[in-house]
Amino acid sequence: MRSLTDTTTLHNGVKMPWFGFGVFKVKEGKEVIESVKAALKAGYRNVDTAAVYKNEEGVGQAIKESGVPREELFVTTKVWNADQGFDSALNAFETSLKKLELDYVDLYLIHWPVKGKYKETWRALEQLYKDGRVRAIGVSNFHIHHLQDLLADAEIKPMVNQVELHPLLAQIELHEFCKNQGIQMEAWSPLAQGELLNNNVLKEIGAKYDKSPAQVILRWDLQREIVTIPKSINENRIIENANIFDFELSRDDMEKINSLNENRRVGADPDNFDF
Repeated sequence: MRSLTDTTTLHNGVKMPWFGFGVFKVKEGKEVIESVKAALKAGYRNVDTAAVYKNEEGVGQAIKESGVPREELFVTTKVWNADQGFDSALNAFETSLKKLELDYVDLYLIHWPVKGKYKETWRALEQLYKDGRVRAIGVSNFHIHHLQDLLADAEIKPMVNQVELHPLLAQIELHEFCKNQGIQMEAWSPLAQGELLNNNVLKEIGAKYDKSPAQVILRWDLQREIVTIPKSINENRIIENANIFDFELSRDDMEKINSLNENRRVGADPDNFDF
């Protein structure tokens, strides 16, 4: 992992950049357009959005205005909970594609494991994959038991599981399970919504490498072979977040960061959400 364009190969052979740009809570319009363009200018090639973020149009516009060839980009979006089910997920995909103004999506995810619906939704994603509308399909916020349940009937195994993951929630068992299944783990909220930026352990480790706590965390993700998608609307921060390919954390420092785990979430629990 020496540069922003380095990739992991998903189990179907598709290459996905290890490092990406998330746009959760980035406002539609100028804010999302400018921040995505700044990320693409800085060399990011992986952009992650979702129907529920309500900024797919801005992401699409930024891609168009950036001048970066489409085939160099890896674009993810997600089907929202209210649209789960076979037909409704297919319709939701068409809406997302139209908003993004793209011919295909690189990765389409089920956003949350809606009880009694995610298997039907998965059938829709399998259909989209077979039809060549998406290059890869996966899930988000799935625990081990959700994955086991899905795998019992799935024709195609998910290529990615995107979950909340940061040093306070290291997701060790889930990571192990996904590795064994050939499912690529991806971290959302890798900086715990900024909660970890003043952590003394991370500051101390950062000082050793002349890096910020954010850069230390993002490097920790990569060294654990986890795709990570930090978000920022500040161009300097966008560039700084990506400046993590010129150092490597020692085994000792990796262990120190691992020891911060409290299995504590900043987001909802996939077993207990009401949206």
